[in-house]
Amino acid sequence: MIARQQVLIIVTSFGRIDERHVTGLWLEEFAIPYLALTAAGYGVTIGSPAGGRAPVDPQSVAGHIPPAWQAAAGALAATKKLDVLRVADYDAIIFPGGHGPMFDLATNRHLAGVLPQFAAAGKVIGAVCHGPAALVSAVMPDGKPLLAGKRVTAFTNEEETTTHLQAVVPFFLETRLKALGAEFSKSAPGVGQVVVDGNLVTGQNKQACDRFTQAVLTVLANRAKLRR
Repeated sequence: MIARQQVLIIVTSFGRIDERHVTGLWLEEFAIPYLALTAAGYGVTIGSPAGGRAPVDPQSVAGHIPPAWQAAAGALAATKKLDVLRVADYDAIIFPGGHGPMFDLATNRHLAGVLPQFAAAGKVIGAVCHGPAALVSAVMPDGKPLLAGKRVTAFTNEEETTTHLQAVVPFFLETRLKALGAEFSKSAPGVGQVVVDGNLVTGQNKQACDRFTQAVLTVLANRAKLRR
């Protein structure tokens, strides 16, 4: 009997850009995959660089947390510290967005070290909106970026300008992904583009959350069939 698959969701610990700009995790981009994965019977662990309570971007909850997301929001109160987790124990790793990942996950040395091993093992990597920022520092053993030659999508430069944070983010995600050699595709702002390239699943924005989650579930199910 094959043990149930385990999924690691890595969220940001970065909650404030400066005195004027509060940020963090975009709750919807965590809640939808978290709830779907747990409902489907996957084991889910939540990690973050600092551990403990993960910061949620207040704009993502508009003053209140929808009842359907309460359980997901509660799970963010006690995340596990990333550098003590055995990433190799997991079948999939998922990175929700929000601007926070641009500041901490993009430069996290532990992630940069384990992601190439994760990819080489053919495990599932999913990232939505600003989540792909977590992948930009990962380099494969041959010296090429993990994303080189991969088909991806993410929050676009055009969408970034609508946030009015383009002057304070450390880089434009679309530009960085292209510079790494990724084959970037996108839809119009606010349209939920999802791209699947083997075991790599990326979503453009929050509107992509449902389709992104379903794509992750499909790739996980296909991987389980191959293991039988």
